[in-house]
Amino acid sequence: MLKHNILQLLAVFAAALFFSCEAKEKKTDELAKKPNIIFILADDLGYGDLGFLGQHYIETPNIDRLAREGMFFTDHYSGATVCAPSRSSFLTGLHTGHTPIRGNSEVQPEGQFPMPDSVTTVAKVLEGVGYKTGAFGKWGLGFVGTTGDPNQQGFEQFYGYNCQRYAHRYYPAHLWHNSDKIVLEGNGWVEKTTYAPDVIQKETITFIESNKDNSFFLFMPIVMPHAELAAPEDEIIQKYRAKFGDEKPHPARKNSEYGPDMNISAYQSHPTPHAAFAAMVERLDLYVGEVMAKLDELGLTENTLIIFASDNGAHQEGGADPDFFDSNGPFRGHKRDLYEGGIRTPMIAWWPGKIKAGSKSDHVSAFWDLLPTFAEVAGADIPTDIDGISFLPAMLSQNDQPKHEYLYWEFHEQGGKQAVRQGKWKAVKLQVFGSDQPTIELYDLSVDIGEENDLAAQNPEKVAELEKLMNSSHTPNPIFGLLPAERN
Repeated sequence: MLKHNILQLLAVFAAALFFSCEAKEKKTDELAKKPNIIFILADDLGYGDLGFLGQHYIETPNIDRLAREGMFFTDHYSGATVCAPSRSSFLTGLHTGHTPIRGNSEVQPEGQFPMPDSVTTVAKVLEGVGYKTGAFGKWGLGFVGTTGDPNQQGFEQFYGYNCQRYAHRYYPAHLWHNSDKIVLEGNGWVEKTTYAPDVIQKETITFIESNKDNSFFLFMPIVMPHAELAAPEDEIIQKYRAKFGDEKPHPARKNSEYGPDMNISAYQSHPTPHAAFAAMVERLDLYVGEVMAKLDELGLTENTLIIFASDNGAHQEGGADPDFFDSNGPFRGHKRDLYEGGIRTPMIAWWPGKIKAGSKSDHVSAFWDLLPTFAEVAGADIPTDIDGISFLPAMLSQNDQPKHEYLYWEFHEQGGKQAVRQGKWKAVKLQVFGSDQPTIELYDLSVDIGEENDLAAQNPEKVAELEKLMNSSHTPNPIFGLLPAERN
């Protein structure tokens, strides 16, 4: 009997030891798991389109929650003032004077000029340290099978619009899953049955679920609220129709309506444009909430960093009315401007337990800082040949945050534009390509955030200094335009 009891005790002890070791190993594995990283990129969302920044008409409770529980960066800038170069800047850690894609150069019948596969991207960096990588939404940096294919740029999974021109439409005939064309039932460029962003969102959530046991990098370039006014006929748009009442319809141009003669790159008409725009922004917010809820459900919240931003400032196309919504907030300008309204974006960093809730940072940062920041979070080596600086110390409220000497942008439409921000000073150069005597404006952002008072005439030395920085920050790129001195 005694022997039997001893054997029982030994068995219990062995089982306890086994489960204790297993629990320790599981805990060690959890501690070793690198943080998940999610970058949610809105499309053409203005600084003033969010509730926590003063938007009175549109409800954005989930993005407001990100700000309430995370850190709001007051002085953050997009990579460019239009889509493709802004994304290129983010992916490569290079500003638009160096990044390979500096404009929206189109390829027919579908796609854009491709990024070279030799370039280092944030996805390649994170993939190199074991991250599962996925991009879900709008790409615009190279068609399927080219060097710019997302699968050639470090993303194991891509689902969405490869071509940003096709992303002008919310009811497209097809999307892409890696190299597979996914036909959307009932669309065909004629009928409007399947709302593409909802399909993409479903695949986004599936990616999170499939990688709950892995460290993952999720890039979410959501297409809303870009240009075409299109929202499903649901309770969201009905709410805003009730709020705004009778509206003046937005008329489409010729061949803009869905149908056999449709021009894909155009935008449809809409009977209630304000209600449609508001519903699109709230749907973007809904997607953000779904991601946060899924992280919570899977127990991933405290090990996940979310960055939310917009690819450029508010747009004025397709019936959008940024003046009605005060979409650019206190800033001058819109998309395609290098004034603050075209490039300053409302960036939020959310990482429960790591980032102080309800905090703000006036650290001056830009899209090219995201690559080194994500690399540092992931414990990866930061490439040395980039323009970006990690802002992880600022996110963690540390005092050792390195700072940029200056930030630089260039834009290759509307005669060519350049801009530099150095401390409180901001210089904007216009007609870079179209005039022998381009205009340079100078603003003191510390007292003139709306860029209303041009101080160039009173500060010729500062103007000369910043123009010199503009010229030294640009490397030749014959695909996207050369500075006048380079054409001679």
